[in-house]
This record gives sequence, structure tokens and C-alpha cells, in this order.
Amino acid sequence: MTDVLLILTLRSRLILLGSLLIGLSALGISFAMTPIFTARTSFLPPQQQQSSAASALASLGALSGLAGAAGGIKSPADQYVALMQSVTVADRIIDQFKLMTKFETEYRFVARKNLDQSVRIAAGKKDGLIGVEVDSDDPALAANIANAYVEELRRFTAVLSLTEAQQRRVFFENRVKQSQAALLNAQKDLQNSGFNAGAVKAEPKAAAEAYARLQAELTAAEVRLQALRANLTDGAPEVKRQLELISALRGQVAKTEGTTLAAATDSDYIGRYRDYKYQETLFDLFSKQYELARVDESREGALIQVIDPATPPERKSRPKRAILAMVWTVLGAAGLSSWSVLRVLWRRRQKSKEGIERRERLRAEILSGR
Repeated sequence: MTDVLLILTLRSRLILLGSLLIGLSALGISFAMTPIFTARTSFLPPQQQQSSAASALASLGALSGLAGAAGGIKSPADQYVALMQSVTVADRIIDQFKLMTKFETEYRFVARKNLDQSVRIAAGKKDGLIGVEVDSDDPALAANIANAYVEELRRFTAVLSLTEAQQRRVFFENRVKQSQAALLNAQKDLQNSGFNAGAVKAEPKAAAEAYARLQAELTAAEVRLQALRANLTDGAPEVKRQLELISALRGQVAKTEGTTLAAATDSDYIGRYRDYKYQETLFDLFSKQYELARVDESREGALIQVIDPATPPERKSRPKRAILAMVWTVLGAAGLSSWSVLRVLWRRRQKSKEGIERRERLRAEILSGR
């Protein structure tokens, strides 16, 4: 250790001047480098809100768990980050700003790679904001690309069902269409059935409406079971409870069917009236949920609230000339110090090796002289 310090002391002038020369060279090279500007924008992604359907579901029997099963997947900020990093968005950005010409390439995958290296998109863990940073030698282009990423995300959220309310709206919209078609068919059958004395004496309205409610709850419970089985096995407690509920509802429906069918001896009016009321009740339930989902969707609205829109930066982000010169000065000093120490130690080793060889030769000469 003492030898190393002695060597560094003796070579301090060379090390100091050499490291300063390296630092100044790096500083000069930095002036020849193309300046890069970084534009940044940040925004608040669409927020998951409490569904207004929760207060209305309590009165809808088995349908109460249906909305949660239909749209229970949350949409974290990472999902929006992944959308902006998708190939579709990258291609739109490349075409919009003619980046293939700027990057001087004929291949789109090369342009995507260059764009990916120039863009950083990250979600804040504490504030929940998503930040987009874009590097370019053109300040205006960097700002325009950063803002374009936000606009492309708006386009995506307008057509994709990402939020809980959007998923519920799509789910119930399909159910409403199906139940509406079934209701129209049931209405036509009812109109073609006619009336007779047996149907009037049976007073089918109360029984048919009760049956319709039970059948609607059974259908909703079966749909709920399908949604659960998409993510859970049949051995899960939630699935077992749902199967028990379906079994009980089927028993009640079968009992009600026996009662009403026994009363209808000479006409199918009761059966058709019962089917009509069932489809009407089911359509009413799905329609209410669809409207609530639309209200929730319009309230959360896939709102992308821009906090800081990107503007052309006034100062370059790199190269940082002072830091670059300091780093290379330190690296130069470390390299020259190591080189000086190793050089002196190597010379000593060589001299020691030469001394040993001389002694061996002298010994050999003495022995040969005998």
C-alpha cells in the first residue's frame, strides 16, 4: 500500500494533467454532439367509480350479483401504459409524423424500435398519474409526439371496454337485445293464442307473473354461474352456492309450472301468457341495468384529464456537458493512476526477473569453471 501511494505521489503531475486533458477533450466532443430535447406530459387516467347500480341491485333478487360478475375486472394504470406502448399506437405515431423518413429507414420495425428508444411511458405509484416523455432533436416534434400519445389513448378508450362501467354496459346491451327479441316472439305467440272460458276461470295473471319472476331470477342466476365459471372451478365456494341457488329456483319453477299447467286443460293461453310475462320481466331487469351502466359510463366517461400538456422544451436535456466532462475527468484520473501503478510494478517484476536470471547465469559459469 505504501508503494502504491508513493507511485501515485511521484506520478501525480502526469495523472492530474492527463485527466484534465481527457475531461477537456470530452467537453469539446460534447459540443459536436446533436442536442436532444425532452418533452413531457402527464395526465390522470380514467378512474374507476362506484357504480350507481349498487343501490338498485338489492331489489333485483338473483340479478344482484350479475353486474359484478360481468365487469369486476379493474383497469389499473399499467393497462393504459400497455395500450400506449402497443404496436397499433406506434404505427399511428410513425405515420402521423412521418418518422420512417426521419429515422431514414425503409422498415417499419426499425422505426418502431427507434421510437421506443425515444419514448418513456410510466405510471406513478404514489400520485396515480401517467407520464409520457419523448426525446428528439426537434423540440416541437418532441412535444407533438408526447401529446399525440394522449390522443391515441383517447381513441382507444372510446372503442374498447376497459372500465367496469363500460364492461357492464356492453354485457347488458347484449342481454337487452336478446331479451327484446325473445319478448317480441312471446308477444306474437300470445296474440295468436286467443281466449276461452277455461283460461278465464284459471285467472292466470297472478300465477303467470309469479312464474315470470321466478324464471327471470333463474335465468339471471344461470348467467351469474357462467360468469363465475369463467374464473373459478366448480369446487369454489361461490360456484357451489350459486349451484344450490339454481337448484332451489328450478324446484320452485317446476312447482309453479305444474300448478299453472294443471289449470290450463283446453288452451295454451296460460302457457303463452306466462312466457310473455317472463320475457317482459327479464327485459325490464336487463334494461334497468343497461341504463344504469350507461349512466356510470357517461359519468366516468373514459375521461383522460391532462395535468401538464407537453410544450416545446426551451433547454436541451442532453448531452449534459459539465457532467460529461467531470465523469471523463474522474475516469481518466482512475485510468492513469491504475496504468502508472501497474507499469511501475511490472517494471519492478521485470528487473527482479532479470536479476534472478543473472544470478543463475553467474552460478552456472562458476560451476562450469570448476
